[in-house]
Amino acid sequence: MTRKFDHLVLCVRDLERARQVYGAIGFTLTPRALHPFGTCNSLVQLQGNFLELLSIADPGLIAKAAAGQFNFAAYNEAFLKKREGFSMLVFASSDAAADAVEFKNSGLEAHEVFHFARQATLPDGSQAEVKFSLAFVTEPSMPEAAFFTCQQHAPQHFWRPEFQRHANRARRITEVVMSAARPGDHKDFFERLMGARAESLPSGFRIGGEGERLTMLDPAALAARFPEIPRGGAGDTPRFEAYAIEVADLSATRALLESRGIAFRAAADTLVLPPTAAFGVAIELRTPA
Repeated sequence: MTRKFDHLVLCVRDLERARQVYGAIGFTLTPRALHPFGTCNSLVQLQGNFLELLSIADPGLIAKAAAGQFNFAAYNEAFLKKREGFSMLVFASSDAAADAVEFKNSGLEAHEVFHFARQATLPDGSQAEVKFSLAFVTEPSMPEAAFFTCQQHAPQHFWRPEFQRHANRARRITEVVMSAARPGDHKDFFERLMGARAESLPSGFRIGGEGERLTMLDPAALAARFPEIPRGGAGDTPRFEAYAIEVADLSATRALLESRGIAFRAAADTLVLPPTAAFGVAIELRTPA
């Protein structure tokens, strides 16, 4: 069974500014939350998956590297020193410990499971504790991309209908797009990571179903699909470039963006926001498949 998306980690230097921009795009955001290891976030909850806007709140709380452990905060701090953008892809999990074992048995570079809790602000202003267990995977050939599974231990406090209603009619993440100079070199890694066979394309590959898949393209194919992504952004090193979100009514979404002066490119059944308007990542809003 192909692993399902849980969320995307989107690194921004100014969380409040990112919250303002994503709000203008038509997303409802959760209140700012603090992690005990120096980062802070605000979320866009969708139907079954979500976006995580992440920034550094207190560099002094970021722990030093330890053998066998993946340092989430340090990784994203280093990412932000290079650029803003899409730094990590996260898959849903019911058992992070089992995922870590499976990753190791598949020959992937797996790390110790990480457990943490934080306070969440509910729509009525009250506080509740949410807990998570994370199983990380890294790949030396992908220094600008990392992956993990996320097991939630208190989902009743996390998922809230009030946060899942969006003015832009957003429903869920349906695709993640990456670039690489030679996508075929990385197909085996993603097959082991996601537990499914990839479909080869003339310019890359895709893995997962029509409603939720990962696509990796070479620079020429990426430029053809997303001309708004700077050519210099797609180099030899694999990196996340864009994500797609299904919206319930694309014409209503377009009217909202136009009324708020949000830059986009209209294509067949899609509206594409350029990386310059979305903190280093292109956003494709599309009609249901």
